[in-house]
Amino acid sequence: MSRVTPKLFVRGLWQLIRYDLVCGTAGFRKVHAELSAYELSDRRVDPEAGAALCEAISCAACFYWKPVRCLQRAVAGARLLRGYGIPAKVVIGYRLRPFFSHAWIEVDGRVVNDSPLYQSRMSVLDRI
Repeated sequence: MSRVTPKLFVRGLWQLIRYDLVCGTAGFRKVHAELSAYELSDRRVDPEAGAALCEAISCAACFYWKPVRCLQRAVAGARLLRGYGIPAKVVIGYRLRPFFSHAWIEVDGRVVNDSPLYQSRMSVLDRI
């Protein structure tokens, strides 16, 4: 059963749109700078509520009008989580052979929106 309320769905959708707007007009450097400066909200929720917030991004991505890639999903999810007072970090990782890159969200060193295997199988390029 989904824990995503209409309000969370709209907030998740807005974060996906916002990423596209900022990245499309000012580039990823601006997305990176804004995410680095984005502080935690004073609003505090149970850390277990983070699963519902990540689910909201996944649900919104299903209805998005274009494919949502891992970086967009991670940035949107981290902004949503931080907006609820959860200290989320976007991690960008890579593997050299064969080349593969991926982005995911960590909270307190634990992957919250993807498989935890990425942590052990990839080198970290950046944590935002």
